Amino acid sequence: MHRIPEKIHELTVGQLAARSGAAVSALHFYESKGLISSRRTSGNQRRYSRDTLRRVAFIRAAQRVGIPLATIREALAELPEERTPTREDWAHLSEVWRTELEERIKQLNRLRDHLADCIGCGCLSLDTCVLSNPDDVFGERLTGSRLMADKGRRG
Repeated sequence: MHRIPEKIHELTVGQLAARSGAAVSALHFYESKGLISSRRTSGNQRRYSRDTLRRVAFIRAAQRVGIPLATIREALAELPEERTPTREDWAHLSEVWRTELEERIKQLNRLRDHLADCIGCGCLSLDTCVLSNPDDVFGERLTGSRLMADKGRRG
């Protein structure tokens, strides 16, 4: 692991990538999305403050558990003066995100359980197809994927 001398207060993008394990392209992407920030030198090179390492670790941990980048950006923006997230920040946010993740897990389980029905059908024309009509919004009027074809003819 690359050690950063204590006297260095700013990192190049290469140093940040090596230390954080994130690709340079990922760091540029995070910056373009407002997740991290840098200053530019007179030669137009990026320089990141040391605390960006913690922000990148926070972003990557949140991504690993399935949190969308937009949600991560909102969470980071709510921190006072956009400071580096602390252990307490993670604990608070993980409680909020836990509910969202549990709901997504339930939704994925429902989809998995209905996948066999779809494979058996093959044409998505079951009377009640949870994949082409997940909430059965039009189930009272028509059935299956014919709704999609009817909608296309009207447009």
